[in-house]
Amino acid sequence: MRASAIASAVLTLAIVHLPAATQPADARQVFEQGQQALNGGDLAAAEKAFRQVLAGDPNNVGAHGNLAVVLMRRREWKRALAELRIAERLAPRMTGIRLNIGLAYYRQSDFQHAIAPFESVLRDQPGSKQARYLLGLCYFFTERYAETVQTLEPLWAEESGNLNYLYVVAIAAGKAGKAELDQQATARLAEVGRDTAELHLFLGKGHVAHAEDDQAMAEFEQAARINPKALFVHYYMGTVYRRRNDLERAKEEFLKDVAIEPDVAYNYDQLGIVCYALNQIPEAERYFKQALRLDAGLGTSSFGLAKIYKEQAKYTEALSAIRAAAAIDPQSASVHYLRGQILYAMGRRTEARPEFDEARRLQQATRDELERKISGQRVSDPQLTREEQ
Repeated sequence: MRASAIASAVLTLAIVHLPAATQPADARQVFEQGQQALNGGDLAAAEKAFRQVLAGDPNNVGAHGNLAVVLMRRREWKRALAELRIAERLAPRMTGIRLNIGLAYYRQSDFQHAIAPFESVLRDQPGSKQARYLLGLCYFFTERYAETVQTLEPLWAEESGNLNYLYVVAIAAGKAGKAELDQQATARLAEVGRDTAELHLFLGKGHVAHAEDDQAMAEFEQAARINPKALFVHYYMGTVYRRRNDLERAKEEFLKDVAIEPDVAYNYDQLGIVCYALNQIPEAERYFKQALRLDAGLGTSSFGLAKIYKEQAKYTEALSAIRAAAAIDPQSASVHYLRGQILYAMGRRTEARPEFDEARRLQQATRDELERKISGQRVSDPQLTREEQ
């Protein structure tokens, strides 16, 4: 099967709670209160309890780990990772900590950094279904297709009724030259998917990946006929219209998807890119900001804001935005070039020169993933880290 994107894991991405270490009765009681608050969704009370435990016992592994869970629930990834790294140092053999480290990276779509912790969990616990599934997806997202197949194939008996799993295995097998598995997964995909909107969405995404826009649009239109409110169908129709440079219709489709699911950051990211191309700058700025409110890890939106602020001579804001983009994608030639332009415009020419040099080096040495997303050559999948409820 020809395609190159996948929905999020079918698993519920269960964040691991950690037990209290041996401690005095009072501290243990406070820890248990924090655990109950966390289980009940009272994050403020949970944080207060775990910090109280840590005030008396700074090396309490469970308190660090569960404080990290609180922060992960709030999507405060950097602070969560800081707590998890402390817990990992205190208890390096505890796989639950490393699983949460992987999850924290995965939730930020930082699949490259999620691989090592997931690999370590699977080495220690070969039967961990969650670690295996997520590691397979991380290999897939980083285009390591043979390893994707090797990691995910053992889950066939449990997951062969799941479209997402079948889709990934079919694509990875095709890319890895495993024709028999490709055919098996594709046939099973058609069998399970039947004539549903979801199946046509997957087929259309496959055509998008190979720039077969007419075939993709036919599949998306069929999906929309079956279910006009099918998730992500209008998003992908927007990506096809955008590649055809039919920007007004692309905007219409992204807005349709916003009406169906208003919390998907990628819609606003694409709306920002489209509105910028249409010279609708105030709208573009608003959409980029909304995208970043929903997902601070969208480098394309930070890059878009940096361009807007540079053109408005708001150089301090532009520099802040391009720093955010650089933190997300430090290997982007486009980011370094724009940062050089901003510094040059600010009169900081000594600092600008190495940015231009680095941009030239990266253009020759690497593939600019951020530029591929900005240009539409690579379509971001809004289902990548969508959590199943």
